[in-house]
This record gives sequence, C-alpha cells and structure tokens, in this order.
Amino acid sequence: MKIGVPKEIKNNEGRVSMTPDNIKDYVKNGHEVFVETNAGVLAGFEDSEYVKAGAKIVQSAKEAWSYDMVVKVKEPLQSEYQYFKKGLLLYTYLHLAAEPELTEALLKNEVTGIAYETVSLNGRLPLLRPMSEVAGRRGVTVGAQFLEKHNGGQGILLGGTPGVAPGVVTIVGDGVSAINAAEMALGLGATVYMLSLGEDRIRYLCETFDKRLNVVKSNEANVAKYVKEADLLISTVLIPGEKAPKIVKEYMVKEMKKGSVIVDISIDQGGSVETIDRITTHDNPVYEKHGVLHYSVANMPGAVPRTSTIALTNATTDYGVIIANLGEESIKVNPQVRTGLNTFKGKITNVGVAKAFNETAVDPLTLM
Repeated sequence: MKIGVPKEIKNNEGRVSMTPDNIKDYVKNGHEVFVETNAGVLAGFEDSEYVKAGAKIVQSAKEAWSYDMVVKVKEPLQSEYQYFKKGLLLYTYLHLAAEPELTEALLKNEVTGIAYETVSLNGRLPLLRPMSEVAGRRGVTVGAQFLEKHNGGQGILLGGTPGVAPGVVTIVGDGVSAINAAEMALGLGATVYMLSLGEDRIRYLCETFDKRLNVVKSNEANVAKYVKEADLLISTVLIPGEKAPKIVKEYMVKEMKKGSVIVDISIDQGGSVETIDRITTHDNPVYEKHGVLHYSVANMPGAVPRTSTIALTNATTDYGVIIANLGEESIKVNPQVRTGLNTFKGKITNVGVAKAFNETAVDPLTLM
C-alpha cells in the first residue's frame, strides 16, 4: 500500500505520525511511505533520516494526501478537507464528538476514519494512553507556570517552601491523565486531591499512592468543595468517543480564588468544565473568566513533540501496519481496529460518536 505522512498544521503542533524507525516497519511489510518535506523536523527528525529508512520525500501536502492511506497525529483541519476522497484510509486522532464539520466532511466523502482515541483492547485505550500521560504531566507544569504572578496567577509556588504551605491541586477524574497529573503534582510537593467515582477505584488509588494522595468520592458537593479550595484545577473526565460531560459547573468556578488556574485536558472532546467555552492555542493558551485563568489547548502534547511523537508512535505503529497490510479487511478480522473505526462508507460506526450527534451507529460488518 502507498501511505502518506502529511506535515501537521495545527497551531504549534510539532508531532509527526511516523519516526524513521516506524518507516522501517512499514517498508519491511512491503509498503511505500511518502513523507511531506519537513514533517518531522520539529520533533527532531530530518528528511534525510526518513530517506535512509526507506521513505520518499514529497514536496506538498496535496501529494502526501494523495495516497491510499494517510497517517496523521491530529484531526484534519478545514483546509485539509479538500483532500478527502472515497475509500481513503485515514488513521489519526479524530475526536469527532467535538467536530461536527469534520464529521460531515468524512461522511460526505466516504472516508474510512480510524481514530486512535477509540481503539479499545480489553476495556483499555492503548492509543489514547500515551498522550493522556503526556497531557496529565503537562497539565501540572503549565498550571504551575500560569500560577506565577507575571502570567496572571496568584503568585503561588505549588511546592511551597519551609514554613510556607504548598499550593492545592484538585484533579477531577481518576484515569490515566489524572494519575499522571497526580504523580507530577505530588513530585512538586503540592497538596493533591483527586475526585473518583468508584469505591474500588478509590481504594486502589489510596493503596497505589500510599496515602500521599487525598482521594475523595466524586459527587457534586465534593466537586464544588475541592474546586473552591484549588489553586490549580485539572479536569480530565472523558468518555471515549462521546462529548465530555460538564462536571465542573460555572457556579463552582465563581467560588475559586482570583488568579487560580484551570487546565481542561478533555477539551479535545468538548471539555468538562462549564466555563470552558473555546479552544485555545499554544500561541494564546489562556483566557480569564470570573477571575480564573482557563487553559484549554487542544494539542497539549504538541508542545513537547520529540517525547510525544516517540510515545505515540510506539503505540500506533503496530495497528497501522495491520491496517496497511489488510486494508479494509482489517476492520473485519481485527476487533481492535474495528473499535477504532468512526466513519465508514458514509456512516458513523462508533457508538459514542453517534450518541454525540443523536444518531445510531451502524455495524461496519453490515457495510462490507
């Protein structure tokens, strides 16, 4: 199969969907890979390295998009919709619940859209996990940055100093991003609260963190209490494929201290904080509402592209090779690929995505 690797064009997105080492995996399986020039440069991969690994360099996005299969990192932007065509195999993050125009374009052009974030293996999300880990860790570091006075924050050092109490970090959610955020915040010396729903999960987290982490039952009263106490609030709640539920209400945000910071990691799926009403960019990452700084950048891992690219492609390449080897047949024979399928032959095939648009998901096997 001929596979295109376009350069990412989202604001300050430095990741690339394949490293030179990944190219070798595709090539040894008999595929040709065409990489847009400078696609990997921000992640530290030069065109010459791709050529040495067996790829061909193309000079335009149009050409990179012209092949049977396209492998990306982020969801296509509107300027890329022109490249969609019937039967194109698109393998990337899609986050369609928050992208109605993209969804419509994929369906209209009958693109086979396989989304990293919904690929499921035994209830886990192996292709979402690595970027959730990065986003959770970065949530704390960017939050700490914007708590500094010159950035509009309270002027708080999260770890405190001898004789000065540490800052308070409240984490809403208990998944991969939440755990990584907790590890980072505890490492800085902050006081950390995590809101978790399940009784078994609460016990697991308490045991895992050896009581260093304050795990609290998630209900509206507790969310309101610990949001109010937070210097830094990190919201991580996400339901695969669906729009994120608005767990943190506006009245809670109004009670927060002036100059406190909110980081909404689930912004890709619409955000889980009621006062998050826009996606921000790395160029202009925060806005103020009710005296609170809101950070809602939709490609947080893109700021650390070297680490993020390697972490992401470690997870995505094996499935990508399966898709390339088998084409559409991979949907039939591989259950994990099938869980990643969001659009196929003009229909929505993922239950979560369909729910976001008040539609009924179509079983892709009935379309083959």
